[in-house]
Amino acid sequence: MALILTSQAFENGQAIPWRYTCEGDDISPALEWADIPTGTKSLALLVEDPDAPDPARPKRVWVHSLVYDIPAGVTSLPEGAGGRDLPEGCHEGLNDWKKLGYGGPCPPVGRHRYFHRL
Repeated sequence: MALILTSQAFENGQAIPWRYTCEGDDISPALEWADIPTGTKSLALLVEDPDAPDPARPKRVWVHSLVYDIPAGVTSLPEGAGGRDLPEGCHEGLNDWKKLGYGGPCPPVGRHRYFHRL
């Protein structure tokens, strides 16, 4: 089996709802996962945009969020998870705004893709 990462907030390949963008509430969507490989000790979640700043001429991959040291027994993150709301043991890394936590989609031009990697 392969690791499965899903969200109730949006379907794979669909636009991320306004609520989770810089123009909305700028909070992270709830995420769930299953089929973690046997022997996994911890996980890391990376949310990135490979189309920055312009999908027609991308120059870099923009990191929107990084959560690491997620214990293997954890199978979800709630909406708006961050700081003290993260499961015990989890840590947040800097995003490309040089801030801890989630920074929602905020493309300057065009339609961008966003990858959630676990």
